[in-house]
Amino acid sequence: MDRLLLMTCFVRTVETGSFSAAGRDLGLGQPNVSRYVAALENHLQTRLLSRSTRKLALTPEGERYYTEARRILEAVDESESSLRENIAPSGLLRVACPTALAHTFLVPHLATFLERYPAVTLDLQINDRYVNLVDEGVELAIRIGHLEDSAMRVRRLAIFERVCVASKGYLAKRGIPNTPDDLREHDCLIYTLLSTGTTWRFRGADVPVSGRLRVSSPEAIRECVNAGLGIAQGPEWLYEEGLKNGNLQLLLRDYTAPPAPIQTIYMANRLLPKRAIVFMDFVAEIFANTEVFTPQGDIV
Repeated sequence: MDRLLLMTCFVRTVETGSFSAAGRDLGLGQPNVSRYVAALENHLQTRLLSRSTRKLALTPEGERYYTEARRILEAVDESESSLRENIAPSGLLRVACPTALAHTFLVPHLATFLERYPAVTLDLQINDRYVNLVDEGVELAIRIGHLEDSAMRVRRLAIFERVCVASKGYLAKRGIPNTPDDLREHDCLIYTLLSTGTTWRFRGADVPVSGRLRVSSPEAIRECVNAGLGIAQGPEWLYEEGLKNGNLQLLLRDYTAPPAPIQTIYMANRLLPKRAIVFMDFVAEIFANTEVFTPQGDIV
């Protein structure tokens, strides 16, 4: 029995969501993948997947085994790669990235990356929700803000200032806030996926804000603030165009919170394949050559 083949079929089934998709991905066909996963369950004497007519779901035992099996397969892959001289990065790389960062900084450079590494297939998952790297089979994630999970390792890409902005039209009607507490009397545009909820962070103070408009997209927040619908807080680079053309105005500059990091994260207990390492290097190169970010330094 080829134990690594059985593990591979199980891991790819979990990551693709079906025996059929795993079969296509591995070139084995759905019946073989289903048979190999069943053989693995028989060998382990435990059920790894709950099967229904609509979907597959991991059992608690399957969740534990998936984590270990994926780690083992990655270690084997990395060990084999290290024995080959001048091995080129190859294989499927899954990367999660927030929408604003992806569209502004990554997508314009993807052609260069794919041309530089023709044997790598990139699955760039662009969304603003929290992505669990283990459960969703993602090797790297680019995140904004401080890391609190000790199971992760980070590579810092850049730091940025989070600023308050409003259109000059809005300020002409509602007045200019002079302190963070003044925001309580204003319509603030609420980004619903912000980790601090409806609390905005300033130097020395966290201020609860409210407003009539709540949006789950940073780009939509940018459009709304440009349209004069309220005050927004976010990374300065997100509002760069409106600030340059004079439509937007920076607010509360004396109260700006300390810079926050943009980081690539990955599991601390995994050996990264070469495709992940070269992607991290490539992304670091992009941010190092981007002028809108503050030079790296201490972050509070």
